[in-house]
Amino acid sequence: MFKLPELPYAPDALAPYMSAETLEFHHGKHHKAYVDKLNELTASGPYSGLSLEDVILKSAKDPEQKVLFNQAGQHWNHSFFWLSMKAKGGGAIPAKLEQQLVADFGSLDAFKAEFKAACVSQFGSGWGWLVFDGKKLAITKTANADTPMVHGHTALLTCDVWEHAYYIDYRNVRPKYVETFLEHLVDWDRVAALYEQAAG
Repeated sequence: MFKLPELPYAPDALAPYMSAETLEFHHGKHHKAYVDKLNELTASGPYSGLSLEDVILKSAKDPEQKVLFNQAGQHWNHSFFWLSMKAKGGGAIPAKLEQQLVADFGSLDAFKAEFKAACVSQFGSGWGWLVFDGKKLAITKTANADTPMVHGHTALLTCDVWEHAYYIDYRNVRPKYVETFLEHLVDWDRVAALYEQAAG
């Protein structure tokens, strides 16, 4: 059985940048619905008992399992998204990660501009990502439930740009939401730790 993870902070801990109401709907209703459907689809059959990552990688290759892939990908992506943020987030980026961001994007401002552009330009629902592609840091975007592991990338940071992630707090102003995410919500210490682990 897959489980809805507990939020790693109180529901109001990210306010005023992300409200308790947003988390109540996003985590408590949307994410929960993906987990419930995933458990229903894996209760028996060839996907029963597999890890979440194995379900994603196996179902991604099977066009007959698109519904299953969507539930599994959304569960993984959302679980990763909650951990991408913390109370009193944003701020200074750990030195080693900052150096690599500058090396791979030219400057911190250039990195933030490219990340924001990826998030804002994602048509419809999806995700903006900072990933390690095996050689360097890179920014990607995925639609719907697609996720970096399917493309051989290691996820370091994600911003959820499905409307349910921001509409309560920002209405239709996705650019403001993404700016606020980068400046006030990101857990850069976790991003740095994931990068060091991925880069060896």
